[in-house]
Amino acid sequence: QVRLVQSGGGLVQPGGSLRLSCVDSGRTFSSYAVAWFRRAPGKEREFVAAISGGGSSIEYEDSVKGRFTISRDNAKNTVVLQMNSLKPEDTAVYYCAASKTYGSIWYPTYDYWGQGTQVTVTS
Repeated sequence: QVRLVQSGGGLVQPGGSLRLSCVDSGRTFSSYAVAWFRRAPGKEREFVAAISGGGSSIEYEDSVKGRFTISRDNAKNTVVLQMNSLKPEDTAVYYCAASKTYGSIWYPTYDYWGQGTQVTVTS
């Protein structure tokens, strides 16, 4: 069983940085690919980044490439999304999600979800 608990997020000015963490309390974390999605007010849920179970494969949505970094530490059952050079359009609720299959940017393919965390970028 995978149970994802998120932390991090908050309020930051444009150009600032935030770090989101996603921790699994289960024992099979390394078997799962993990992705971050976000949902801005009035918009559909959007793929942000994904990392394979072993961490060797990573994918980013185009608008966050070069600004966001996804990483994982399977010894700590943790995936981190480091967000730099934040923009107001990054404002959203961010969710981590886990799937047995790596490579999908479509949220219905993810079986387990964190509780969501608010990221607000404003001056």
